[in-house]
Amino acid sequence: SDIEIAQSVTPHDIGEIAADLGLSNQDIDLYGNDKAKIRLSVLERLKNKPDGKLVLVTAITPTPAGEGKTTTTIGLGDALHRLGKKT
Repeated sequence: SDIEIAQSVTPHDIGEIAADLGLSNQDIDLYGNDKAKIRLSVLERLKNKPDGKLVLVTAITPTPAGEGKTTTTIGLGDALHRLGKKT
């Protein structure tokens, strides 16, 4: 189950993940140690970087099993990571 999967791993510190991506604490809004939102001001700062890309998943019709934006976004990130892309 989802709960068993979540309980079987130790979450990474989101501040460390943000730092690995070149983001500072001023670039993110923290929600505890393992969740954050990236501030839109980062787009302006990174707009001229050649590898700066953003995928927004803003709306989706969930499946009957409840798979929606979060599941899609995690799957997309995992797929890009497996292709060697920085996510």
